[in-house]
Amino acid sequence: MDYSYPFSIDWSTEEIVDVVIFFEGIEMAYEKGISREEMMARYRKFKQVVPAISEEKTYFKEFEEESGYASFPVIKELKASAIGPMIKMSR
Repeated sequence: MDYSYPFSIDWSTEEIVDVVIFFEGIEMAYEKGISREEMMARYRKFKQVVPAISEEKTYFKEFEEESGYASFPVIKELKASAIGPMIKMSR
């Protein structure tokens, strides 16, 4: 992992940690899978820090450019009907 996570200098340390934990969940969804419940909890905390959809899209794009992991498909899968207890994405 040779990339950085997107964040704003206006956020508190706790908010930065919440956003990093969210993006780590995105990584896990691609690498080994993550429980739907855990990913939803991470996404809810992320949305408390980044409530605007336009900002969300900006951070998702920055993260994908840095890491190669697309966040939107994970969130789409997360919001889909409860297909299973785990979210596991393929690249």
